[in-house]
Amino acid sequence: MEAITTQPDCSAQVLGMARRMHALAHTGLHYAEDDYNRERYQELKTLAQQIMSVVAQVPLTAVQGLFAAEQGYFTPKIDVRAVVLHEGRLLLARERSDGCWALPGGYAEVGYSPSAVAVKEVQEETGLEVVPVRLLAVLDANRHDFPPLEHHFYKIVVLCTPTGGCFRGSNETLGAGFFSPEELPPLSLKRNTPEVVRLLLQCVAEGVVYWD
Repeated sequence: MEAITTQPDCSAQVLGMARRMHALAHTGLHYAEDDYNRERYQELKTLAQQIMSVVAQVPLTAVQGLFAAEQGYFTPKIDVRAVVLHEGRLLLARERSDGCWALPGGYAEVGYSPSAVAVKEVQEETGLEVVPVRLLAVLDANRHDFPPLEHHFYKIVVLCTPTGGCFRGSNETLGAGFFSPEELPPLSLKRNTPEVVRLLLQCVAEGVVYWD
């Protein structure tokens, strides 16, 4: 889940508008019934990708590659994360991609419920076994200080309890550990921000569910 990041003088708002334009064009292509409309939607889609490329200062081919496999109606991506606490300390996994730390998780998968994805991702990324307890939050990544991302993401966060296992890395992570909420390591901001971590811990403390 790679982020398209902007330079300091570029606007995340422009990237968001280009992303919305791209989604509309992609959906239009799916439903268009004549060559005239398909041509116009394809032109609009290409223009949106060119804007993303310019704003993010990455090659156009890289932007096109992000969306090459998309089919049908364009919808937000769903990212499932797990909050696992042990003696007041928070479980984080160190990402290979950027060397920073994140709540275990990943894309929702066909055939798995959100809670099953959370359990699976914790085991795969950290080596720990957990059981899901309850839903903590459903977040819109556009609203919680995330850096500009290549897709519009919804994040489903599940509270889990550790039951066994031992720490290990994976093909996606370098290791894992429990951290005091007051002394968190550098966070992988495209996966979780300090604001989101504080919000989730507040949900745990208050026994509530947050949703946008």
